[in-house]
Amino acid sequence: MKFVAFERAKQGTGASRRLRITGKTPGIVYGGGAEPQLIELDHNALWHALKKEAFHSSVLEMELGGNVSKVLLRDVQYHPFRQLVQHIDFQRVDAKTRMTLKVPVHFKGEEESDAVKLDHNLVNHVTTELEVNCLPTDLPEFIEVDLSGLKKNGTVTLKDIKLPRGVKWVSHGKPNPVLASAVTPAAEEEAPAEGAAAADAAAAAPAGKGGKAAAKTPAAKAPAKK
Repeated sequence: MKFVAFERAKQGTGASRRLRITGKTPGIVYGGGAEPQLIELDHNALWHALKKEAFHSSVLEMELGGNVSKVLLRDVQYHPFRQLVQHIDFQRVDAKTRMTLKVPVHFKGEEESDAVKLDHNLVNHVTTELEVNCLPTDLPEFIEVDLSGLKKNGTVTLKDIKLPRGVKWVSHGKPNPVLASAVTPAAEEEAPAEGAAAADAAAAAPAGKGGKAAAKTPAAKAPAKK
């Protein structure tokens, strides 16, 4: 994915405020063994780019002064309540250096699974992104998880899938996180319990003629004394 940036001559709060008034967003590019470079971007173009998943999770091509370099989005600062990007940070990418980045998880096939088709389970997407470590050339735009084999009340964990070649998962102490799980809808769990309670109540009632519970009748009154 490609975007255009321009050199920014001035820095500071006042200069950044004036940039935003003119529809520009201040930013910085750092890393790669070079000095940090001040840049500015067209705010409207940047705002629409930030809505795309790939802009957050893939190696980007930045055109600056006629040259194209590869960078990663590292930080975005938004205005607290306005639709405004206040500042943006990029990191230069070294093709020979491994990097760590969060990659989105995409799920497919759940509608074809036994859990959904036969047992009418609900599928929860527990993990929506994974932090991975790899070379820039191996970075996937997303990691796809096939849920077509999901069974009733089953789970799919990280060990159940195969990561792309050259990609390692950054565990942070979690050996095998759950990616998705199938659960029985709450209404179906409650229905059998209610039916069992009704059956127990019927069994506990005394049986009368014809197998029905005998109706209670008032006790016969003693004859009045003359």
